[in-house]
Amino acid sequence: MEGFNLLDNPGGMQALGFFQEDKTVSEEVKLQPTDKVPVELEPKIISVKQLLSENRLVVPYYQRPYKWSLKNVNQLIDDILLHKRQSAYRLGTLVIHKEQEADQPEVYNVVDGQQRTITLTLIAQAIYSYKGSELEKLSNKESTNKYKPSLENLKFKSSLSKNNIRGNYKEIVRRIREFDEEAIHFFYYKCQLVQVVLEDISEAFQFFDSQNSRGKDLAPHDLLKAFHLREMTSSTTESERIKSVTEWEAMDSSKLAVLFRNYLFRIRNWSKGYSARYFTKDEVDVFKGVSPVVKESFPFADLYRISHFYVEGYNNEFHRNIDRNSMSYPFQLDQVIINGKRFFEMINHYNELVNSIKSMAETKKFLSPSDKNAIEILETIQNYDGKDRVGDKYVRNLFNCCLVYYIDKFGTAEISRAVEKFYIWSYSLRLELYAIHLASIDNHALANPPIFKIIKEAIHPSTILNVPLSSVGKNNSTRTDAILNLFKKMNYYHGQ
Repeated sequence: MEGFNLLDNPGGMQALGFFQEDKTVSEEVKLQPTDKVPVELEPKIISVKQLLSENRLVVPYYQRPYKWSLKNVNQLIDDILLHKRQSAYRLGTLVIHKEQEADQPEVYNVVDGQQRTITLTLIAQAIYSYKGSELEKLSNKESTNKYKPSLENLKFKSSLSKNNIRGNYKEIVRRIREFDEEAIHFFYYKCQLVQVVLEDISEAFQFFDSQNSRGKDLAPHDLLKAFHLREMTSSTTESERIKSVTEWEAMDSSKLAVLFRNYLFRIRNWSKGYSARYFTKDEVDVFKGVSPVVKESFPFADLYRISHFYVEGYNNEFHRNIDRNSMSYPFQLDQVIINGKRFFEMINHYNELVNSIKSMAETKKFLSPSDKNAIEILETIQNYDGKDRVGDKYVRNLFNCCLVYYIDKFGTAEISRAVEKFYIWSYSLRLELYAIHLASIDNHALANPPIFKIIKEAIHPSTILNVPLSSVGKNNSTRTDAILNLFKKMNYYHGQ
């Protein structure tokens, strides 16, 4: 079968009907809010095959450009290949506005689901062009034309859409060799969408808004919860999944957000030398890793799989009914994440550790009476005049992150000296700068000496404790006399 080769003919998407000449159209559609609720909603489950056979689909001019990145495309392909043995796999919702003007054929305007629909069409086109023998088997030697996606009405005038379509199609062509007959059958007949067709455009957009906002956007940690619960589906019972998320559910959502944003995300990124200013949905992959039930062939995953199953086996042995011992998984902040149950255990573990660090000044946990310097430092940063300003809270968070990462790796070994080191390193920023912003601590965390990267690579506390730090020559801050006095006492201030 002769296929369309986009790699040989980069401009050839014109032949597929994707591109059209610019036309003069209104730049935006202003929809009036309505209180009218759709009366007859008839959601219908359709397969990808049914979707791609629909020749009435149109991307209306008021839609945003096609913006899916290579990352989005590869995630979709990965999901299809990973779940190809499931009985069905739901890809999301397709909201359609059915429209028919006088003397014109009926069209289905895509209100929600454009990005996914276009990508599925590109995958289907690549299968049709490059997987002819598999399609012939799938069609029982009948014509494979029924698998050719309907593209006549999918036209775009946006240059951004055109460029993204070209780039994504090239990537799909590269990966289409991974689709065997089973995957192709799964793609067409087992991958499904929930299609909702409405005749009133305001109802269509009202339904779209209710599906995508519901008054509150999902936080990144909500997406992670859904991902890791899904990873447990094939290997655990419902009661086991409920047990795994019990402590997570007991935590306040805003506190979970702080735990991820201010501690786990920052420490993991800073330890790798990456910026960590904002934790958004685009960064959730930082907390995805390997699944112990998926047999990846990569040698690096063996270490985590072995430790996972050893801990699991130890805790489930009948001897535990006698000695009543249990073994906790040996988490490390910079380790590869183990998806599913271990992820939820990890979050509970670090929530406790972070809370212990934040309350060290009062509880003296991890300290002994002989750790006088550390106790004085902790009491000072807990009580000095400017401690409640936004910039000062940023610095305190930087200091706390250092302690969390150090104790996670080396426990209480040389803890007093570690507190001193992190105090000088982080609070020198407070004395040197008049105003401190989020960018200030992010830059400081990545500048020389990169403390977090040093902790990551250290195999003994001395590597961190021997890092040379510069003294401060000028105090540009206010309401920090107690901070400055400690710098003088510790011989880290050479100003007047």
